[in-house]
Amino acid sequence: MAIGLAGCRDTSKSVPLPGLGAAINLTSVSGISSGAYMAGQFQLTQGELVVGAGIIAGGPYGCAESIFAGLMPGPGSAMINATKAINGCMLNAMQIWGVPNPPALVDRARRLAQTQAIAPIEATLSDRIYLFTGKSDHTVAPPIVAAAASFYSILGVPQNQIKFVTGINAGHAFVTENQGAACDVTAKPYVVDCDYDQAGDLLSFIYTNMNPPVANPEGSYVVFDQRPFTNDLSTHGMDDAGVVYVPRSCQGLTDRATPGAAPNTQQPPQNGCRVHIAFHGCGQNRALAGDAFVHRTGFARWADSNRLIILFPQAAASALNPQGCWDWWGYTGREYLTRKAPQIIAVRRMLDRLTTLDTSS
Repeated sequence: MAIGLAGCRDTSKSVPLPGLGAAINLTSVSGISSGAYMAGQFQLTQGELVVGAGIIAGGPYGCAESIFAGLMPGPGSAMINATKAINGCMLNAMQIWGVPNPPALVDRARRLAQTQAIAPIEATLSDRIYLFTGKSDHTVAPPIVAAAASFYSILGVPQNQIKFVTGINAGHAFVTENQGAACDVTAKPYVVDCDYDQAGDLLSFIYTNMNPPVANPEGSYVVFDQRPFTNDLSTHGMDDAGVVYVPRSCQGLTDRATPGAAPNTQQPPQNGCRVHIAFHGCGQNRALAGDAFVHRTGFARWADSNRLIILFPQAAASALNPQGCWDWWGYTGREYLTRKAPQIIAVRRMLDRLTTLDTSS
């Protein structure tokens, strides 16, 4: 199935996510705020596939997990974790009690890896890690992001594979060269103009061999149905529709399929496009903030010149999660940090779908 939507136009209704024969073992992730925490969670649970992560205004893996969470039934554990998340993993108000504690969080990750709840730690040690904190970010304090950098160092990621950007006067937002509000603003849709190409910097650091971006992307923004990836998951917290940006050079790969083979079962072509998964922040999903995170962050310019598919999965707002945040404190259940987390499962299914190959139009 080739995609018949070019020129950077959205579909008016959601369609099935296409199978594009993508190269699954070259996947990267990034996110801002709750999306940064989710990027780290996806990286550690799917370490065999992920080659790098961009952590923007987010803290270390497992930061919100309270030692008392296991004592509370049902949503009670998420409520306890939420208190720690806000005070200890955003505002840095629990520093006196040693929160965040990167060495302890690394120990926790190692224990989870030993039980195969997440990927082997060794799978993450070759990754390239980009981190960012804005000097005017009062939502997630800079020391919290510094703790994330320490987490990766203690985990064993070499220092030359970690880039930590700290010198830009940005608010709590995704930073661009020329899109959005004034640099130091923290307000919806959380996209700001700081004369800095954050999408390009993080992608170039992760992949190292990037071509310059195009001026005018010509690929397709495809609004796809997320429900097939979540319909057997309870309390998944995902919206009905997500978005994927597909460069023209990544469309029409179905011509490479073996004649007569069963649909959607082929291995991806050797030169299949890579996938970058971009997780929005709280209050930044399409329902609450429109398409700013999808269209104005600059990912498409780099995608076109580098054969990158950009997946923008969407979390949903709810009574337990009114800002549509990704789950980094347990509102979807106690497995939220592991391979069994509903949101991890759903996004991994989307990635698997992108790496299959459609054979019919």
